[in-house]
Amino acid sequence: MKTVAHDEQPQEEWRAGVQTRMHVSARNGATQLCIFEQWVEPAVGAPTHWHPVEEVLTVIAGEAEMWIDEDRVVLTTGQSLVVSAHRKHGFRNVGSEMLHIQAVLASPIFEATFNGSTETVRRWLPTAL
Repeated sequence: MKTVAHDEQPQEEWRAGVQTRMHVSARNGATQLCIFEQWVEPAVGAPTHWHPVEEVLTVIAGEAEMWIDEDRVVLTTGQSLVVSAHRKHGFRNVGSEMLHIQAVLASPIFEATFNGSTETVRRWLPTAL
């Protein structure tokens, strides 16, 4: 049986103003999901990007403007946005406090392609045996 102590997972700076803590991924044995939390400073977020799989973004605390293509919505604590695979989306903290979100992707490896780039970013790959 595999257990994960979330508080023991390291945080990493994904970009300026965004701290990320991976909970479950291929790196620690997941085969179908990637689950992580982010703490996002005001006016910061994730630029427009897309994934090859579905993603669910949940606001744990704070206020986030989220978008899918041209549609925008503001989500607050306890609300989620379901993003279909291959849909361009992003978010930013529109509140004055730290935004805390959880993301779940239907893949054990985080893969994203950002607007203006042809490269796919891959994170939390399985560790070598």
